[in-house]
Amino acid sequence: MRDDPATLAIFDALLSSVAEEMGVTLGRTAHSPNIKERRDYSCAVFDAGGRLAAQAAHIPVHLGAMPSAVKAVQVLAPFRQGDIVIFNDPYLGGTHLPDVSLISPVFSGRRILGWVASRAHHADIGGMSPGSMPVATELYQEGMIIPPVKLYEGGRLNSGVYDLLLRNVRGPEQRRGDFDAQIAANRTGEVRFRLLIERYGARELRTQMTSLMDYAERLMTAALLQIPEGVYEFEDCLDDDGESDEPVLIRVRVTARGGKLHCDFTGSSTERSGSINAVAAVTHSAVYYVARCLLDEDVPSNDGCFRPVTLTLPIASVVSATPPHAVSAGNVETSQRVTDVVLGALAKALPGLIPAASSGTMNNLTIGGYDPRSGKHYAYYETICGGAGAGPQGDGANAIHTHMTNTLNTPIEALEMAYPFRIREYAIRSGSGGQGLHNGGDGVVRTYEFLEPATITLVSDRRRFAPYGLDGGGAGAVGRSLLTRAGGEAKDLPGKFSTRVQPGDVLSIETPGGGGWGREV
Repeated sequence: MRDDPATLAIFDALLSSVAEEMGVTLGRTAHSPNIKERRDYSCAVFDAGGRLAAQAAHIPVHLGAMPSAVKAVQVLAPFRQGDIVIFNDPYLGGTHLPDVSLISPVFSGRRILGWVASRAHHADIGGMSPGSMPVATELYQEGMIIPPVKLYEGGRLNSGVYDLLLRNVRGPEQRRGDFDAQIAANRTGEVRFRLLIERYGARELRTQMTSLMDYAERLMTAALLQIPEGVYEFEDCLDDDGESDEPVLIRVRVTARGGKLHCDFTGSSTERSGSINAVAAVTHSAVYYVARCLLDEDVPSNDGCFRPVTLTLPIASVVSATPPHAVSAGNVETSQRVTDVVLGALAKALPGLIPAASSGTMNNLTIGGYDPRSGKHYAYYETICGGAGAGPQGDGANAIHTHMTNTLNTPIEALEMAYPFRIREYAIRSGSGGQGLHNGGDGVVRTYEFLEPATITLVSDRRRFAPYGLDGGGAGAVGRSLLTRAGGEAKDLPGKFSTRVQPGDVLSIETPGGGGWGREV
């Protein structure tokens, strides 16, 4: 085989198709709306050393952290064909506890040639509140911590591990369905990867994976050389940590030099008592995502893209937390702010390229309780979209998930069929985008009416500090949450809260708009 552009493109498509087919299997066989409708999952292929070889177009915050996960499972060696490792520990390469990874070796003869991995956000993994996204102060409150352990050994299910896991989650029947879907995805990946080995041979496949990574590194280096050399700084805040009202500072100093990019987060807030702490793997994911955005879509997404990008992370900070700090919101909220500050810094270097801030929050809502229709307990999770930031080329998009989340919405029909609550309103929040030469995208209004008693938790941000505009554009509108009791009493709620609701209560969530770009003419 030749190491030319055509050959590289073919092998990139072949390897990426393995991850894409894994994702199709997972999405079509999952049971929960969160996975089958919102597609809150990611799949990827790795070489024998755990380097990312190819990925599907799934969730950025999952994919950037998965190489650390593959390296973490090496403690379980030796492996056999048919093994599947399960784990979710954020301090070993996970992101937060609901994101559970399944990792499988792929053999050529007796040697491991590579790995396939899936990561899915399960609507419940135990912990102190339904949905496993509580306003917590330590990791143990957030759910069941799974260290690397073999769920399958030599193709045989470790039923004790599976039984223990399902006994500690809400809605075990639905969780089992989602885990079985993830297992099917990994088995699909193994089969498709082995077919490539049979068709091209182990040596050729190893060579092409290495060549693809080297090619991506060259393209990333070339892109970074287009950034004027210099040091660019930016800072922004999270509203609070859910435990106190003190803002949480994220500060970055970006150095562009010689085709390399270094992001130094010294000066960011120390780790906090609430759950907004991000583990190092999550911060790496956010920075890698921003760097990848500088490349064309057809550039291979693999380990080579990240080689010219380095980070300095202060230990025991909100961007590099230490055990046993709670981290569930760090994955979904702090990752968004890391993205915002790195883009903000690069906007100073590339003013004609970088857009204004998008909504900057995933608006994580969990609902749990007892459903008399099924006679079972349930746990529901979704993220709610907002507005995209405007850019030099035009207005931001309305009602869209941006940056570190790449999911869809949960269709109203699927939601109301599966759970004992209904949607009273789902509409674009007109005028919430920042004004400018190009306007920021509008957020949404999503209103829930509860038909049975339930526990609800919202983990969100951008309720105090608005998404910034650029080049004279205005800021996007901040978000708002309003709970109206059945008796008519209405109350504005903070961005991070947990409470009980009763039949007839109504929760309305207004999400932030994106920032505007440029001064209005």
